[in-house]
Amino acid sequence: MKKYAIVYCENQFGSMDGKTANGLIRSSGLYDITAVIDSTKTGRDSGEFLDGKRNGIPICKNLQEAIAVSKEKPSYFILGIAPADAFLKEEERRVIIQAMEAGMNIINPLQEFLTEDEEMMRIASRCGVEIRDIRKPKPKKEWTLFTGQILQIPTPIIAVLGTDGACGKRTTAMILDRALQKRGYRTAFIATGQTGLIQGASYGFAMDAFPLQYMIGELEREIVRAYENEKPDIMIVEGQGALSHPAYVSSAGVLKGARPKAVILQHPPKRKTLGDFPFMKMPTVQSEIDLIEHFGQTKVIAITLNHEGMSDQELTRTIREYEQKFHLPVTDVLKIGPDKVVDRIIEYFPSLQNKAQSGVAI
Repeated sequence: MKKYAIVYCENQFGSMDGKTANGLIRSSGLYDITAVIDSTKTGRDSGEFLDGKRNGIPICKNLQEAIAVSKEKPSYFILGIAPADAFLKEEERRVIIQAMEAGMNIINPLQEFLTEDEEMMRIASRCGVEIRDIRKPKPKKEWTLFTGQILQIPTPIIAVLGTDGACGKRTTAMILDRALQKRGYRTAFIATGQTGLIQGASYGFAMDAFPLQYMIGELEREIVRAYENEKPDIMIVEGQGALSHPAYVSSAGVLKGARPKAVILQHPPKRKTLGDFPFMKMPTVQSEIDLIEHFGQTKVIAITLNHEGMSDQELTRTIREYEQKFHLPVTDVLKIGPDKVVDRIIEYFPSLQNKAQSGVAI
């Protein structure tokens, strides 16, 4: 059965803090999105606003309008915001309560767990709906430390890391995953954040909800589980934050827990400062490459760009300049496509070349 859902992203759709909503509009996974709530963009088509491609999902003023325009009755209300402070404002609480009173289950990606909120749980019980806290960790007794099992996995593991938070790492990772599947390779995608989990990723967890030492062990366990269950030709791990970022450490956890044999670096060329920390300058691409390769004992094999704020001409010129400067394949997977990077991944790993040569993959 399809799960029809409304996505709430007031004043943030298309922005960094609206990355969960943006991701669901591009790839909704388990859900069929019927409307987006953002009163500052009322009347727009969400796909056209986000990527210049109409998708028939309207942006609405409020919950009432979103329910009214939905072709099917939505039974899920997804918070599509990802603010830096990760806590609800009073207006957001009111909308969630209204959604429950309208018979909608709540999908909450924030660090504030609504299942631990007495008022929210009391209302959910009264309305006969459920609340799902995406980031809420499993019981502590089930947490795992690093075991070293991942060192025995022969399958190529690649991570998509970035120079900042909310710069397109998950989107690029998922597009690469699908592109490799189209080439005939068996893949496993490892989600490390809330959006990928909402979309229905079979493997992964919200890394930033765990203490550091367990974060590493839990990621290793998810990758080992994916390897044992799927027997993939290649595994792709979604990155978090940036290794150089002064406020986030999840990239360090990715490199330690996943032990990627190669890295794709995602970068927004137009950003001058870090997204949620405007007092900090963006790192250079070269400095991030050097840091990743030294810290992770791995190799950056391609660069993918986030075209925010760029014209098509600027994007084309930047790709050409970066390829000349870094001697790596460079593309924007949303605007141009992933083929250049997929070719590089196959070229880099002999096991993928062998499968292609055998005719199993094309």
